[in-house]
Amino acid sequence: MRWKELGADGRFVISTSAHFSSAAHHRISTLPDVSDEHLLIFARYPELGKVKTRLAAGLGEEAALSIYRQLLAHTRAAVAPLPAARTLWLAAAPPPAAGPLWPGTAQQLQPVGADLGQRMAHAFAAAFAQGARRVVVIGTDCPGLRTELLATAFEQLRHHDVVLGPAADGGYYLLGLGQPQPALFEGIRWSTDSVLRDTLAIAERQRLTVARLPTLQDVDTAEDWQRWQAAAQG
Repeated sequence: MRWKELGADGRFVISTSAHFSSAAHHRISTLPDVSDEHLLIFARYPELGKVKTRLAAGLGEEAALSIYRQLLAHTRAAVAPLPAARTLWLAAAPPPAAGPLWPGTAQQLQPVGADLGQRMAHAFAAAFAQGARRVVVIGTDCPGLRTELLATAFEQLRHHDVVLGPAADGGYYLLGLGQPQPALFEGIRWSTDSVLRDTLAIAERQRLTVARLPTLQDVDTAEDWQRWQAAAQG
């Protein structure tokens, strides 16, 4: 399979290597107006004990909540300059009487009981049904995410079927599609270090062209956070 990867000089380099290197009381708004480009953000409402549970296991629930709020703010700042339509897909209903997580941004609830792949496939299908031609999904766990990377993902979808932002743990922090690709969400062992590898293998079988963004570090554990803090200070 051929894909392109962003090099250190900011240009894409073609590679052919076989080696693959992240409630009832709350009204949920409808999807935004039709747009060629649509950004999907998978998130949780910041509540004590309900976010970043693996991080909380090492740092405590208060620290995990504080870090998650920082990650949410960072993601929102990275997303803000983009002209794309956007929708927050919440993993659970917000607390009663809670306001919008990001005022001015549409919110939807992820399907209950579905695995991560089914939830992403559902969100992609909703965006394409609204008329989008290029759709990107991200989470809120990546402190290295930048506006420029998001803009690059949308641009690469003009020339590729799929765009992937690999995470250092073997998953991905970003997935972009130019049309629905339900096969990319089937048979994946979610939350394992084989997610990226499995996804690329499916893309190869489907003969899809793939562009890869730089590898970034997600923050899921205390070790991840400490590693990111050390890198940011160094």
